[in-house]
Amino acid sequence: MNAHTQSFSLQGKAGSLECKLDLPMQDAVLGIALIAHPHPLYGGSMDNKVVQTLARAFVTLGYACARMNFRGVGESAGTHDHGIGETDDMALLHAHMTKTYPDVPVAMAGFSFGTFVLSRLQQQLAGQGKPSERLVLVGCAAGKWAMAPVPANTLLIHGELDETIPLNDVFEWARPQDLPVVVIPGADHFFHRKLHHIKQQVIAAWSAQ
Repeated sequence: MNAHTQSFSLQGKAGSLECKLDLPMQDAVLGIALIAHPHPLYGGSMDNKVVQTLARAFVTLGYACARMNFRGVGESAGTHDHGIGETDDMALLHAHMTKTYPDVPVAMAGFSFGTFVLSRLQQQLAGQGKPSERLVLVGCAAGKWAMAPVPANTLLIHGELDETIPLNDVFEWARPQDLPVVVIPGADHFFHRKLHHIKQQVIAAWSAQ
């Protein structure tokens, strides 16, 4: 992504996992962000534009941002595991990052299928008494996968014209949880020409904390 992007790998249950770490310009790391990409069987990877936009937003906030290619994508070993193994692999990335950067806040952000994976991981982490500080769910996979309930401070960003995950499906999922939804007018599922709104929303949400 930039001169401060580093490549590394982790050994997961299905084999080696290809990862990237985007570091802020300043020396002090103010937090950690884990970024999860869209569906592997439909071209999703850690280099997806929405994923990179999320990483840029958190780098701007001073966070060290880690992303990985899910099983079977790029140099990552294994095959697609319908979100089950992918949750395990993101938990491995979480453990690695919190060990590398202890005692700082942890945020998690996902796009499409990645939101399903992170909702599951957040549920697991909460059960262990170590939930992330906040989730960002872009193009939330409500209605396509069994999204786990998420915390009240979750930032939901969705495109008005999303043709992959209809906005109404997101409302149906968010309504019982009383979750606000930030709707980007004119945006499709991939936020074509609307990516800047994602970055602005994340930075504004964290600046308001």
